[in-house]
Amino acid sequence: MDYRPASQDAQFILFEVLDASGQLLPLKGLAEADPDLQRQVLEEAAKFVAEVVAPLNAAGDHLGCRFEAGAVTTPPGFAQAYKSFWEAGWPALSCRPEHGGQGLLWVLEGVLYEWLSAANHGWTMAPGLLHGAYECLARSGSDELKAAYLDKIASGEWLATMCLSEAHAGSDLGLVRTRATPQPDGSFHVSGSKIFISGGEHDLTDNIVHLVLARLPDAPPGPKGLSLLLVPKVLADGRRNEVYCDRIEEKMGLHGSPTCAMRFDDAAGWLVGEPGRGLNAMFVMMNAARLHVALQGIGLLDAAWQKADAYARERRQMRAPGSRDAPPDLIVQHPAIRRILDTQRSWVDGGRVLAYQTGLELDIAKHHPEDSRRVQAQRWCELVTPVLKAAFTEQAFHGASECLQVFGGHGYIREWGIEQVVRDSRVTMIYEGTNEIQAIDLLVRKVLPDGGRGMSALLEDLERGLDKSNAPAAEMLASCARLRSLTSKLVGVAEAHVELPFWVAGDYLRAVALVLLGWAWTRIGDAANAQDARWQEPGDAFRHWIFPEFKMRLEMIDKQLTLKTPQ
Repeated sequence: MDYRPASQDAQFILFEVLDASGQLLPLKGLAEADPDLQRQVLEEAAKFVAEVVAPLNAAGDHLGCRFEAGAVTTPPGFAQAYKSFWEAGWPALSCRPEHGGQGLLWVLEGVLYEWLSAANHGWTMAPGLLHGAYECLARSGSDELKAAYLDKIASGEWLATMCLSEAHAGSDLGLVRTRATPQPDGSFHVSGSKIFISGGEHDLTDNIVHLVLARLPDAPPGPKGLSLLLVPKVLADGRRNEVYCDRIEEKMGLHGSPTCAMRFDDAAGWLVGEPGRGLNAMFVMMNAARLHVALQGIGLLDAAWQKADAYARERRQMRAPGSRDAPPDLIVQHPAIRRILDTQRSWVDGGRVLAYQTGLELDIAKHHPEDSRRVQAQRWCELVTPVLKAAFTEQAFHGASECLQVFGGHGYIREWGIEQVVRDSRVTMIYEGTNEIQAIDLLVRKVLPDGGRGMSALLEDLERGLDKSNAPAAEMLASCARLRSLTSKLVGVAEAHVELPFWVAGDYLRAVALVLLGWAWTRIGDAANAQDARWQEPGDAFRHWIFPEFKMRLEMIDKQLTLKTPQ
């Protein structure tokens, strides 16, 4: 039951629901973004994922990575698949042509990585940070570093890591102790230990480029004292740098991806960006990574749904009530099973609309000729990215668990593969900023500081173009109005009750996610044939089983407002 990318569904969402071609038409420097080329890229990507990457998933999970004397060996087939991946040019899809890239749309890369994560999450962890590392170095690296490393990272010939966490410093990076000591030749000696480093050591590429947060000798304490350094595994003269993998973690999931404890012993490194501004440079990687993680959630949920749907159409049990087209003893006929499948399908398809639109907004923010449209696109990305990361990784785990339920006892057995999706998806709620941090980022750092104006403008963007005579659109407009009113209340009390926003941030993010999902399904409904059950049933599931949560979340926030702001 290997994963099969739904290329036609992705194309329907991109070109029919979102009108990607029309949105991208005014963009400068993207002449290659014609619909025929985009469709061809997606078809070839689907073929590569299905034929090369997906078949390695089960064995990769079962055999895992091996660690011996500081060296890491990935599961059989992983290295050859990765070699085929970078030689075919897939990592360079959206990188700039002057760096050896293809200069295509970011959204195409996003779709590719959604499918890769669904097909083989462990394998996909290896190239998953390439785009972020590329953008970080392209924006902040010196000319010398770009000349030596950028083309290799863009092509994927060399892989990259993001070395942030230490045993005592996870979310609070201000506690980082790794040191970087200046040398007479302009380089630095980097010393310290990092944990939870995906792909810190492996046999997929000849070199690994580590981007390491460290503290210079005269740096002040806290996050403002951190600098970012590029520390390669292999130096330019071919010598091995003083970078070591001490162990790989025994994990709940992602067995095909080595999660490494790394040690730097006076390793040679070079500054990326300005001293003391390492987090600024690093967050270029983090923001790109968070959207990738949202797409991982969507892909993993789709993988779970595919397995559950296929099983439900073959498994015969007691006779189902009512009648449908399939034989009445297939479990797909049972309302309880139908509800599970349609609900998860609704999250997947609505999530794709939102994630693909965010990918389009990234390109618009870079290339649109109008300042106002670039500002609008940047606002979308800043507000929507944390929502997508949190909401869709949470749904990936809980939705995959629901899909496991379809299998009954068979779901708990390894051979069916659904339990792997549950295990692999759980970490997405944690890495690249926990979902609690995403909620705080949204409400406390982005919505409240400008008095809610940015969120109000985003809601206006969603409302624009909706047919007010359409019942789903009317419901969507009403929910936007309620969210806008709630946001105003929170702005009004937050300054006097500093702790309150932290109590309700998760509920607020979830409410925003449901409004966004409502917008997505309104767009799908406008584009789809009303008689097409492929879109009708998950659309109904959104209205019946998902969106009622919106009212509950608002009531939970209102309750906290009442409790913590007595009259």
